This record gives sequence, structure tokens and C-alpha cells, in this order.
Amino acid sequence: MIEPELRDLILSEPERFLDDRDVMNALVSANERTMGSNIVDLRGIAMQRLETRLDRLEDTHRSVIAAAYENLAGTNQVHRAILRLLDPATFEDFVTALSGDVARTLRVDVVRLVLETVQEDGGSDPALRRLGDVLQVGPRGMVSSYMTNGRSVASRPVILRAVTPLAATVYGPKSEDVRSEAVMKLDFGKGRLPAMLVFGSEDPHQFKSLHGTDLLAFFAGVFERMMRRWLA
Repeated sequence: MIEPELRDLILSEPERFLDDRDVMNALVSANERTMGSNIVDLRGIAMQRLETRLDRLEDTHRSVIAAAYENLAGTNQVHRAILRLLDPATFEDFVTALSGDVARTLRVDVVRLVLETVQEDGGSDPALRRLGDVLQVGPRGMVSSYMTNGRSVASRPVILRAVTPLAATVYGPKSEDVRSEAVMKLDFGKGRLPAMLVFGSEDPHQFKSLHGTDLLAFFAGVFERMMRRWLA
């Protein structure tokens, strides 16, 4: 017999036991054992299936919450990076911030701004050399070729991938350390050649094709509008 105090507690507050999954599993298991192996308890089977579905729903719920927090953190990172780009008063400081504060905020190891030019010696301009490695100049068609990895296919505005054999043309000596990259095509307006902004990471998992590109597309859109004003 059940002890009187425990029996009174169960009868007075049965919902406390119904809400405890371990207690209910133990009661169901005990009930199945008393019925023997020749009897199938459909209620017990239904309960097990409901419990499995509940576990799956809880896992999905946790995954959705984790994804939401990750997306919020990414949004905050992009917003902080854009604010860093709004601070500089000169173009030289703007480019310096791109490879400094912005890179640290976005947690990327290498940043490159690639501009196409029709001049064969465009990279020898002293003004460009003062801006450091972050600003690269290449021949016409370089942006499309790099984004498609030299293939004759249409490219997306933002590409996330592992580095390709063409990485040395953008990163230079640092290409040996870069494992993944985000490549964003830029439009500086009518009459200007294409450009691209490239984020390189030593982490091979930071930029993957399965990741979302909405935040980077937003960042690229803001960046190209800033560049249009500097170029004007």
C-alpha cells in the first residue's frame, strides 16, 4: 500500500505528477509490466510517439532560437562595421578603416577592394600605393573572372566559398593563409568599371555556400553608395 502522506499528496495535487515526464514514464512502464507481454498497450505506444514528437519539437525550437540569436549577432556586427565606415573624413582614412576597424568588427583576416582599370600601369600610381594592400587594381574583366573562377557563367552578387587558385591575384602573399572568402560585386555607377569587395578568413568554415548572404549584400550595398560619393 502507498504511504498515507504520499497518497494524500497525489490526490491533492495530481497535476504535479502529470507534468513530470520521468514519473509518467515510470508509471506507464510499470503498467505494461503488470499486463504481461501478450497484451499491447496502445495508449502507451501513443504516449511514446507523442513524447518523440515533443522531443523533436523541442530540438527544432532550440535550433530556431539559436539561429535567431546568431542572425541578430551578425546584424549587430554589420551595423557596427557600417558605423565605422561613416566616421572617416578622408578617403585615405576610409580605406584604412576598411582594413582595420571594419575587419576586426566583422572578424575577417583580410579585406581587399579590387578596382578594374584600363591603364596597364594603374597599380603603380603613388596615390594608390599610399593606401596599402587593401586597395588592388586589376585589368578589365578581372572582377567577373575572379567571381566565376574563370568560367563563362553568370555570377551572383555575393559569393561565399573556399578560396580558389586565383586567390593569389587578390590576396598576394597572404593567399597562403586564407581558407574561405566572401566576394561581393560592386557597382559604382554609370560609366565606371565593376569592382569587388573581398573578405578573406583563415577559418575554412567562416564562409560557406550554404550560409545566408543577406547581411553581406546589405553591407555591399551601403559600401558601394559610400564609394560613389568618394569617387564623385
